[in-house]
Amino acid sequence: MTPPNLNPSYPMFCDQLNTRSLLLEHIQNARERHSLTELNKKQIAELEPLWLLSDYLHQQFVRFPHWLDDFLVLDQLPKAPSTRALVAGEDFFACEADQCPQTALTSFDEPSFVKRLRLYRQWWMVRLIALDIQQRLSLTELTYRLSGLADACVNASLQWSEQHYLGLYGRALDSNGLSQSMIVIGMGKLGGHELNLSSDIDLIFAYREHGDTQGGKKSLSHQEYFTKLGQKLIQHLDQVTADGFVFRVDMRLRPFGQSGALVLNMDSLENYYHDQGRDWERYAMIKARVMSGSELDIQEFEALRRPFVYRKYLDFGAISALRDLKQMIAKEVRRKGIEHNIKLGEGGIREVEFIAQALQILHGGRDQGLQTPSLLTVLPYLAEQDYLSLEDTAMLRDAYLLLRRTEHALQAVNDEQTQLLPEDDVARTRIALLVGFVSWKALDDRLWTMRNAVHAFFVDLIDDGEDSSEEVKHQETWRLLIKTPEDRSAIFDALDSVSWQDVELVITKVTQLLNSRTVIFMQPIGHERLAVFLAAFMSKLSSESHPDLVLERVFPILEAVLRRTAYLVLLCENQTALTHLIRLCRESVWFTQAISTTPALLDELLDADTLFSPPDKIMLEEELKQVLLRLPEEDEEAQMDAMRRFRRSIILRIAACDITELLPVMKVSDHLTWLAEVLLEQVLQQSWYYLTKKHGFPVSQNEAAYTPQLAIIGYGKSGGWELGYDSDLDLVFIHGAQSAGSTDGERSIDNLTFYTRLGQRLIHMMTSFTGAGRLYEVDMRLRPSGNSGLLVTTIDAFRDYQQKEAWVWEHQALTRSRGLAGDVNLLAEFEECRKTIIASVRDHKELKVEVIKMREKMRAHLDTGGKEKGFDLKQGAGGIIDIEFMVQYIVLAWSYKYPELMKFSDNVRQLEAAALVGLLNAEKAAKMIDTYKLYRGRTHRLTLQQQGRVIQDDALVTDQKLINLYWEDFATDETI
Repeated sequence: MTPPNLNPSYPMFCDQLNTRSLLLEHIQNARERHSLTELNKKQIAELEPLWLLSDYLHQQFVRFPHWLDDFLVLDQLPKAPSTRALVAGEDFFACEADQCPQTALTSFDEPSFVKRLRLYRQWWMVRLIALDIQQRLSLTELTYRLSGLADACVNASLQWSEQHYLGLYGRALDSNGLSQSMIVIGMGKLGGHELNLSSDIDLIFAYREHGDTQGGKKSLSHQEYFTKLGQKLIQHLDQVTADGFVFRVDMRLRPFGQSGALVLNMDSLENYYHDQGRDWERYAMIKARVMSGSELDIQEFEALRRPFVYRKYLDFGAISALRDLKQMIAKEVRRKGIEHNIKLGEGGIREVEFIAQALQILHGGRDQGLQTPSLLTVLPYLAEQDYLSLEDTAMLRDAYLLLRRTEHALQAVNDEQTQLLPEDDVARTRIALLVGFVSWKALDDRLWTMRNAVHAFFVDLIDDGEDSSEEVKHQETWRLLIKTPEDRSAIFDALDSVSWQDVELVITKVTQLLNSRTVIFMQPIGHERLAVFLAAFMSKLSSESHPDLVLERVFPILEAVLRRTAYLVLLCENQTALTHLIRLCRESVWFTQAISTTPALLDELLDADTLFSPPDKIMLEEELKQVLLRLPEEDEEAQMDAMRRFRRSIILRIAACDITELLPVMKVSDHLTWLAEVLLEQVLQQSWYYLTKKHGFPVSQNEAAYTPQLAIIGYGKSGGWELGYDSDLDLVFIHGAQSAGSTDGERSIDNLTFYTRLGQRLIHMMTSFTGAGRLYEVDMRLRPSGNSGLLVTTIDAFRDYQQKEAWVWEHQALTRSRGLAGDVNLLAEFEECRKTIIASVRDHKELKVEVIKMREKMRAHLDTGGKEKGFDLKQGAGGIIDIEFMVQYIVLAWSYKYPELMKFSDNVRQLEAAALVGLLNAEKAAKMIDTYKLYRGRTHRLTLQQQGRVIQDDALVTDQKLINLYWEDFATDETI
């Protein structure tokens, strides 16, 4: 593209202008009035295109003729606009080069300041339009400086207003006594540093915390104070005076639009976007940025913006919203006369932006490289990551650059906001020269070539959702039923394709749903989404063998998400997710309760790759770390909630693999146990952080411990790698600090008290109910001396108790114990202690008597089954406990001779070891293992169905009898 004075068409354009000499005369006269030398022929030849091609530049050069001189001596591009330069000396260029002293804002009265803002804006607009005409600025440089100009003016206005109100109202301070300033969020092109030559600026105002101003003659609430600052800002920038305006300010993108408060605090802003944020607001927030505020303000805003805009998984929920937006754009494109609008017309700027931003919305949650507000930055990344081909990306980039250059040319003529291509021949030639083309035809042909390519891509990007006539018919049926929910016969007809067991009961449930207040008061878009979902859901149920059960379990989830109907879109757009939901709810009432309590878990159904491949321990640690990194370390409540939500989402994935039989029972328990270990380690670190911040670090032998000298020991199911979905954690805490020492903080306490409080803190963080539920139930009764013993003990005290005071049943429990989390050295010490105790030589006869006595006692008190009730899988004769007691006896009786028996703490590998050393024959050990796995698998399934462990199932009679026989043999066999 060619600068105008080098363009062969430029002389012909000049010949067409009968005002050429008159315009020059205006310039020369203005220079004479300001005692400036006349421009010579060489200077005129160089500068004339500026005032011939831009009427706005001509007006400004007549008003400020000395500004022309900058373009005679300028040998480098100007720096970005700055607030300092705006309020400094008269020589703007020198101030931009940091060659003038800082001037206090208080030196300006308001009329002078308002005039100064407008003058600074005019000075920069003249430079930028002129540099654009001369093609000495890239599009990115031009829009970046325009956006910087808006930033400088906004910040200058805020600073002036704060100083203006200081004596009257004082300052707004946060809860830490730090000064708060107005947070101004730039939206749209301003947010993306892509501002036009003559553009509105879209803003949202916020502030950090509620409170009242301090230090002034009068105190205002922060809401009132920042509202006054916002009103002043709009007045300073938007008001038209004799010197023009600075920027037209548009506040309609704020929460609740024109009816909403002018300023909101950050908590209200977050609540709005979390609870009521609409789909188009997600799209708009891609380009949002804080243009006035502190680093803390930026961090807080980004912490609420990113999760709102970018979802964790491939965001099918956004497809419907993007489709609606696309259809709205397409509808506007078809409006008569809009074809000449290079922004809104077919293949215009808006369509290029939609293509890029749609891909950002859909994939940005999983790919952080897409989380950028700049279109020209994101386009090459889309090609790098294969979201778009290199050819498509190059086409979109070239089209965008040409369209924006043309837009700037249109706006440079009169400094007016327009995107309409001219119809007058002279005006068309002028635009062609400004963009760098030799003729209007050359520019127009190129524009339409690019626009046609963009529009074709735009049309193909997202399917317009042309469904089959059958689908449309079903959806229309449910649309009508939502409007007439009392029509039971019509509901019966709509349900006719499903083989219900009790159709009258189903009709009643559907009627109750459609008559609920939530449905009645939903917005039209909500009714539409509900109709589409019900049509898709009933279609799926037509092939279900238990449709009544599925409907009974899915409806609570449906009721839970009716206020956030984006989840319905998610399920409709991703039919696989709907299929998963139906299957998982059919197999597990636990799913229904988990998802209806926490609808965000529906996100887990989106990606089959993650849903059916639960993470291993290393991956769990990394996922949890990423979740908690987003939260302040000192916000304990948020951390506790996040861990509970994390646990629930991981258990959902594990259960999905269990139900679909992708994981065997041993692996299910492995994953559940890894999850508990990872969460325990995190809870330990957070409890440590809390206590050390309060009391300092424990000191032993004159050395402070900066990591917790605590070992968390798991017994029972956690110790034996056999956790179930609702298992308690049987724990023992062992510390390694000197009891005589104390902590080194200002509120020092002795080490024993410190570690006792650490144990209490651990239990509190795991067992407390929050909005997200409870993490785990914890049972500490297996610690030395049970409930009467110390909550936390030393390894020496633990060893001493086990050797001198522990009962046989406590040694039995020790066979199913191991370290779960905490200090590595302490965990190793515990393992050595455990093996020493287990390997003690015991009298086999006495040991067996004690084991059998304890088993009979447990059966008498804990077996909840019976002839009529059924078989208690755990405590019943021939059940899980019989197998475990036989194994525990073998481990305690023979580990002194066969240490292989105590290498692992789970029953299955202990049975395998017993067979390996010849204490059990291989066939018997294999049958015990198979039965044990069968029982545990049934227990998992019963938990997911929220049923007790007592079952009436003839299929298990053979297994029960076999284990009974093994128990009788064990009780009477004196050789083992």
